[in-house]
Amino acid sequence: MQPEFRDPAYLYDMVESGEKILRYAGNAGFSDFLDNEMLRDAIERNLEILGEAARRISEECKTKHPHIPWRKIIALRNVLVHEYDDINPEEIWEIITVHLPALLPLLKVLIPPLPPVDADSY
Repeated sequence: MQPEFRDPAYLYDMVESGEKILRYAGNAGFSDFLDNEMLRDAIERNLEILGEAARRISEECKTKHPHIPWRKIIALRNVLVHEYDDINPEEIWEIITVHLPALLPLLKVLIPPLPPVDADSY
């Protein structure tokens, strides 16, 4: 299977992880985020997944959609995975509250609709 055929699945994974992050953050404020270790861990894990899925997107797709900050998304994943001692909570909070809500609609429009289900095939 060509890598570009997997792009919709990776885009879906990115959106799903992003939506989980926003749902987990909910109405929490920055101090809630700092005080809740489980919340931080859940959000950071989903940022890792989002970044890993972005890393797997084909170069063709990344080139076609330069308005998506692919490199920044992947760079954040690398920090979370490899430089976890350098994680800046203020930057993560800004990503959650500013950048992610702006990113998700841009990703959603890239996901092709599912083909119609043929009821006769069941």
